[in-house]
Amino acid sequence: MKIALVSPYDWCVRGGVNAHISQLADQFREWNHDITIIAPASDKKAAEQECIVMGEPVALPVSGSMARITFTWQPKVIKELLEQGQFDIVHLHEPLMPLLTYQILRYSRAINVGTFHAAKEGGNRFYGYTKPLTKRWFRKLDGKIAVSPTASQLVSRYFAGYFNIIPNGIAYDHFSKEHEPFPELMDGKLNLLFVGRPEKRKGLQYLLRSYLQLQEQSENIRLIVVGAGSFKRYEKFMEHRGADVIFRSNVPYSELPRYHASADIFCSPATGNESQGIAILEAMAAGVPVIASNIDGFAGVITDEVDGLLVQPKSEQAITDAVLRLKDNPSLRNELGQHGQLQSRSYSWESVARKVIAYYERLQYERQQFNRIRNEKLDS
Repeated sequence: MKIALVSPYDWCVRGGVNAHISQLADQFREWNHDITIIAPASDKKAAEQECIVMGEPVALPVSGSMARITFTWQPKVIKELLEQGQFDIVHLHEPLMPLLTYQILRYSRAINVGTFHAAKEGGNRFYGYTKPLTKRWFRKLDGKIAVSPTASQLVSRYFAGYFNIIPNGIAYDHFSKEHEPFPELMDGKLNLLFVGRPEKRKGLQYLLRSYLQLQEQSENIRLIVVGAGSFKRYEKFMEHRGADVIFRSNVPYSELPRYHASADIFCSPATGNESQGIAILEAMAAGVPVIASNIDGFAGVITDEVDGLLVQPKSEQAITDAVLRLKDNPSLRNELGQHGQLQSRSYSWESVARKVIAYYERLQYERQQFNRIRNEKLDS
């Protein structure tokens, strides 16, 4: 197949959507599909090695994060690109984010597929405000995918329709194979690991307060915080309280499994607006027992007491109790880790990509049937 994968976000900032597209493209190429990635980019020269650059992005606050999207209007260029590409499938990720996706939907004659990634329990003001404009583009989607039931619930509040649930994938082998732990972290202490961005909704403040409680009960526990972005305000918070927390910013993806190999427990205290929980699944793939907030996005991938522990959101005491329970029960840690690793295997990119290809093929068949019936009516 000739497939165009479209991102509305700055390709030079490797967030969740762009990582999804990149790894999906890699898997498709392994199966000899012809893949073109289309996206805006802040560094055109660097991005052109991986994608066709369409516009320069600007930062826009959306749902507690900064979305770097483009407002460049290039209808002629996009029309020519689509005509020359002769794509079988145009797959747009977050297809209602302006403006690149709107232009592509306007001119695409291929089978148009949209994947919705976002989740927000309280609704999405952006969808609400822009619905009078975006409903025309929503109708141009031949197929609709949501990465989780939570993501489906959000978009369906504003745009009714059937959403095929196909989750985000993870590089299962990258995390499940054995990695060398960091020697300086293997000193007998119980290592707690957090991986995520320094955003309020990730709930790191609750984990830090829990760690202060844990330190009062045991000096043999360490907290390691890993992620993209600056953790300075959290570092200051802990410095003033004399807590010893290791902060590691901008860790290369290749090194991330070494932190999992060094960890005894993975903690994800997010407060909400999580569609699935990629960081949780990566930890599960690495065989690390997980403690996570009992929110919709996480409860969709973790069965409490089977392949992880779900705790009350926004509660440092709940985190503390769960950590102490696992600290004193190595066999439970091992059991949760093994079951979590087994559960995460179904989220491998090979498994996810096969579901996407099967959906493409189903949509192609439906279009062929529609065209056949239409032609028969015209001929009669």
